[in-house]
Amino acid sequence: MKIKPSVLALSICAAAWSSLPAFAAGETTHIIKEDVSSTPVALKHLIEQALTEDKSRQTFYAQSQAMRETGIASSTLMDPKIKVGFGGLPVDSFQFDEDPMTNISVGLMQQFERGSTLSLQATKANQQADGIALQVASRELDIANNMTQRWLELGYQQQAERILRENQHLVRELANFIQTNYAIGKSEAQDLLNAQLQVSKLDEKIHANAQVQRRIVSQLSEWLGASWLQHEQDLIATNTLNWRALNTRLQHSDDTAHYALLAQHPMVKMADAAIAVNKTQVNIVEQAYSPQFGVEVMYAHRQANGMNGQPASDLVSAYVTLDIPLFTENKQDRAYAAAQYQVGAAQSQKDLLLAQMNAKVNALLVDRSNLEQRLVRYQSTLLSQARARTNAVERGYQNNTSQFNDVITAAAEELALELEQQRLITDLNLVNSNLAALLGGFEFDAVQPDISHPTPRHQQQARQDK
Repeated sequence: MKIKPSVLALSICAAAWSSLPAFAAGETTHIIKEDVSSTPVALKHLIEQALTEDKSRQTFYAQSQAMRETGIASSTLMDPKIKVGFGGLPVDSFQFDEDPMTNISVGLMQQFERGSTLSLQATKANQQADGIALQVASRELDIANNMTQRWLELGYQQQAERILRENQHLVRELANFIQTNYAIGKSEAQDLLNAQLQVSKLDEKIHANAQVQRRIVSQLSEWLGASWLQHEQDLIATNTLNWRALNTRLQHSDDTAHYALLAQHPMVKMADAAIAVNKTQVNIVEQAYSPQFGVEVMYAHRQANGMNGQPASDLVSAYVTLDIPLFTENKQDRAYAAAQYQVGAAQSQKDLLLAQMNAKVNALLVDRSNLEQRLVRYQSTLLSQARARTNAVERGYQNNTSQFNDVITAAAEELALELEQQRLITDLNLVNSNLAALLGGFEFDAVQPDISHPTPRHQQQARQDK
């Protein structure tokens, strides 16, 4: 009799199923390259679909647009003020034409900002908007990474299901063979019971595998929506992807210092935007040392006659107001120092972020190297040794020199090694996915978020008037 390796799942489930890593809850044009011919629904297509429907991207984009509009508003001169009143009115008669000093006046006042404050405020608002817009790119990487990890986990479960189903067929054949031998007195009852037990255990493992697959597909609906989940049929995933873009980037990076690549990450660019905003704020605060002035023009109409009996002439007045920053020690100087401290804090925050991200990359590269070495060991040594051992035990059982439990143990260990190899392949691709999120190894086509543009208030009023 020829008993195939990986017949039973006796000992693999406790090891293989419990070794599944926990999913991470929560780092322009990026593409995950894969063999689309083997997958009816390509991962790239799913990611692009998720990005199109993602509400967070729309939120960040709308906030960035709002900040730009706010910048335009804040960089505009204050509205002029109109001053209307009267002066010199006699209290005994309250007559406007009795005293030549009585006048009815109309004035216009305009306040101007200090120095280049307005243009600097516009610059600051645009820098803040750029920082918010970078959150869109950061969100895209986060979605791509999370969906890729779910895809890989689903691919692993499907690989495990394939192995289990192959051995389910073999285990049933084995049970039938032992039952035939038992009927003619060539097998022990305990061998038959043990084989039937393995069939039942394998059925349970396949059922548990299906449950995990359904859970992963349900998790994908976080980005693809409930409608996709309702109409999704068989999703064929893979536990390995083509990381050509990531490998190309790593070839142009130092062994331990990856700052040049990390500088392109949206989070680092957001830190750069924060530094730029704080530097602009220093320039804005510096404008407080410049004087602020305003202009006021008034026209006064007089109804009474003058001392010569002729109508009194109207009056025109013009004023220029100017405040001079003289006492700057406890106001402007302190505000300027505080703004400079903020620049230093933003720079330190960027340095810390780069150090943390660089350490993550180095740790992931260590994991990647170790996983590759372990996979070589599985492919070159462990699996071939396990197959040879299983074949030897099978021959011994056929020649009545080995016990049936030896066959069970050898087959279970080989199956465990096959699943462990698939687990290592999956873990290696998960590491590559995390590296791609940090170093820009994804490629996908993301369209600009679609948001509704508000109608200006004067157009709304015109429509209402019609």
